[in-house]
Amino acid sequence: MPDVFDSNKKETSPPAPEGKIVPPWVSAGKELASPAEEASPAPAPSSAEISAEQPKPAAMIKESPFKKIFPLVILLLIGTGLFFLVTKIVLPWLKEKQGQSGSSQETETVNLKYWGLWEAESIMKPIIEEYQKKFPNVVIDYSQQSYKDYRERLQSALARGDGPDIFRFHNTWVVMLNKELAPAPAETASALNLEENYYSVANRDLINGSQVLGVPLGIDGLALFYNSQLLKEAGKAYPTTWEEVQRTAVDLCVAETEDQACQPGEKIKTAGVALGAANNVDHFSDIIGLMMLQNGVDLAQPTAALMEDALEFYTLFTKRYGVWDETLPNSTYAFATEKVAMIFAPSWRAHEIAQINPELEFKTTAVPQLPGTKVSWASYWVEGVSNKSDQVQAAWEFLEYLSNPEVLTKLYTQASQVRDFGEPYPRKDLAEHLKDDPIVGAFVEQAPYAQSWYLCSATHDNGINDKMIKYFEDGLNSILAGESISQALVPVVQGINQVLSQYVLATAPSQ
Repeated sequence: MPDVFDSNKKETSPPAPEGKIVPPWVSAGKELASPAEEASPAPAPSSAEISAEQPKPAAMIKESPFKKIFPLVILLLIGTGLFFLVTKIVLPWLKEKQGQSGSSQETETVNLKYWGLWEAESIMKPIIEEYQKKFPNVVIDYSQQSYKDYRERLQSALARGDGPDIFRFHNTWVVMLNKELAPAPAETASALNLEENYYSVANRDLINGSQVLGVPLGIDGLALFYNSQLLKEAGKAYPTTWEEVQRTAVDLCVAETEDQACQPGEKIKTAGVALGAANNVDHFSDIIGLMMLQNGVDLAQPTAALMEDALEFYTLFTKRYGVWDETLPNSTYAFATEKVAMIFAPSWRAHEIAQINPELEFKTTAVPQLPGTKVSWASYWVEGVSNKSDQVQAAWEFLEYLSNPEVLTKLYTQASQVRDFGEPYPRKDLAEHLKDDPIVGAFVEQAPYAQSWYLCSATHDNGINDKMIKYFEDGLNSILAGESISQALVPVVQGINQVLSQYVLATAPSQ
């Protein structure tokens, strides 16, 4: 049996005014002659009088062409000025007042129903109110849902047509929600720019062809939690490789009989690391998923040998080294009560640990690696839009707003007022803000090389994750009960095939 599992494996002046033209039938300054006057001959006028009094014949008068063009020029100038005034001054001012140019929300009343999951209304309310100040005609009804049967309730409500416009879902649920998700409009997808702004795991999980199916407001996965006081007292540094995890766990483990080393069957006082079992290791499936990915296993088409190496190494912590056993409490509680020195957990477990033991000194670090590997684990939640919503455009515009770096920062700050910290930022351009945090820093450090699969714990989906996890749980328990790994893996691989087939995914070959 190997101690460490196998590691092989985008300006013209206007015309001058003309003089007054006298109508040809009226002599300038004279009245029309009476018939009597016409009968008596009048003295012949002088040439000067003829020149001064007699108008020119109409045919001799040439009207200036500017007389007809001038009004057109004036109208053109007025029209151009009005066009400039409206397009360059009035409209931009109106759009600025409304908060977003080109939005469908400018001219219609919008009602959006938003189902959240982990964020309380008190956290989301100030963020939503700021948006509604920009768009007074937008009404967003946010409600925090219970995680119990959430996925089923969500899909049932969407099927009835009375579900939310916006809802939260897990990154692994895309295959279960692919008929309910409305892709982001092209303009919004371009503004979000997942390929450039977000970690590659989000691109793989949430982009289907050219369609963006969701946007995360946080990133999470696994990190190594360690009791800094226990490691200091033992003169140990936190491990960075699996081989170091093995040695450090053995050195930190304290048996109930303190003059004896920890070994299988020996009662444990302080465990070295919570690994090796399924029943009382929180997130055991994520840990196994991580180990298999690091060992080169294609989980959609698993290779038996590579799977066996990873599972065997995992069980050694209980079967050979005895640094953990199934008599201990669940790993999170055991860590909070100082019954185990190290655990693997997502960031949100830190809130639970701090509530149980506010005095505990602990930190997190990146998950250990095999030689030549750099793979971490991702398990995170996403905001999406229902394709049955009659406000898809407006819903995605709101999600674009939520995804703005400034708004994500405000959301993190809001959450930090009611708990120790908010969700680690999902955007690469915000990682710098959290990299030095003793708890959250490890999660953003690992995010660039994170991968995910359908072994994510605590999604409560009663679907693809929970079904897959159950097969691995049964397989691990069979191994711990004495069955050979190769034999225990037969129903596991069959289960993988069945679940993947159910959700119309590529199936694994029979083993």
